[in-house]
Amino acid sequence: MTNMEKVLELKQKRAKLVHDCRAMLDKIETEKRSFTTEEDTEYNRMDSEIDKMEIDIGRLEKQIERERKLGEPEADPLNPPKEGDGQDGKPPKKRTLAQALEDRSITNIRETEEYREAFSLWMANGSAALTAEEHRAMQVDNDIGGGYLVTPQQMVMELLKGVDDIAVIRQFARVFPLRTARSLGAPTLDSDADDADWTAELKTGDETEIEFGKRELRPHPLAKRAKISNTLLRIAQMGPEAIVRERLSYKFGITQEKAYMTGDGNQKPLGVFTASANGISTDRDVSDGNTATQLKPDNLINVKYELKGPYHARARWMFHRYVLREIRKMKDGNGQYIWAPGISGGVPDRILEMPYTLSEYVPYTMTAGLYVGILGDFRYYWIAEALDMQMQRLVELYAETNQTGFIGRYEGDGMPVLEEAFVRIKMGS
Repeated sequence: MTNMEKVLELKQKRAKLVHDCRAMLDKIETEKRSFTTEEDTEYNRMDSEIDKMEIDIGRLEKQIERERKLGEPEADPLNPPKEGDGQDGKPPKKRTLAQALEDRSITNIRETEEYREAFSLWMANGSAALTAEEHRAMQVDNDIGGGYLVTPQQMVMELLKGVDDIAVIRQFARVFPLRTARSLGAPTLDSDADDADWTAELKTGDETEIEFGKRELRPHPLAKRAKISNTLLRIAQMGPEAIVRERLSYKFGITQEKAYMTGDGNQKPLGVFTASANGISTDRDVSDGNTATQLKPDNLINVKYELKGPYHARARWMFHRYVLREIRKMKDGNGQYIWAPGISGGVPDRILEMPYTLSEYVPYTMTAGLYVGILGDFRYYWIAEALDMQMQRLVELYAETNQTGFIGRYEGDGMPVLEEAFVRIKMGS
């Protein structure tokens, strides 16, 4: 069975469970009573199965997309396989980094397999494993004692992909790498011109002014240290590079996600759930229809139509799973559930005809005056980040415990740059 067939089968099973849950809720509502112990147990079981299926569907769909993107490069008739390049049936001849440095056709040595292998060798064994020429090629500055080397290009790309899987906003936001500049400036239209005037042929209409402002993103440093057993570095099948990458991907990912959601903008990104004149002000909060402790369907309808029509095509809801659990029980004025499951492959689940995304770091406490969700076009959340990530190897510091330390360093910033592209859901007072 292919992954696509598995997705379709899971979605069909999930649709049946959703139907069964609806039938049970309708029965309870019709009889105007509470759940019995048996009904409560059965409903929770079905609810848990639906949640598990949604996780499995997400994984399979992500794998399908990854496999789609991989592809196989077509053979180039102008460059037939050469002896020793691995395409003629014989094992490829590996070059050293020093040999690769002599190849003038290479525009970026960090993108080569030779650089990658030399970097992995350094991570496992330190500077003693490299020649002086290789060490100079990998060094990012003059701080030889500190051990700073530039990570191989492929490792940096994989690390950032790992962050994308954890920090969901990055999947929809615009990311700007800063190659030379220290900050990113985005012009804003603070005051637009008045509407044009109907007038006579020789008249020019009334005067008006157009005022511009600027949003500025300035990358801030983010760092994390990981300690690895020297024994593990020596015998691990996945390799030291993969070990460090997986741990730091997680640490960097959740830190960024928290800041993109609730960061205060002080030496860190400004989050979408932080009310600020520099990001999304309280003018974009909608609490109409909600009570102090309950999220209501009418509020979600109000939120949807508070967002201007041109943003609807790319807009999506963002909730914590606990809030989504309550939304899945909601009905509109016609008795129809506002949550709709996607049945066919590639069609996402929707709330009021709009897709949604879950994040563990969206606020979910249903208390008066607090935020519990957002609807927006996240292309207008911008992220600016430094291009290179540094990795520092610490050998002597943990010698007594037979460990090696690795420090990853990153610089980035983020903020919503156009508040009218977002609407926040707020509990009533």
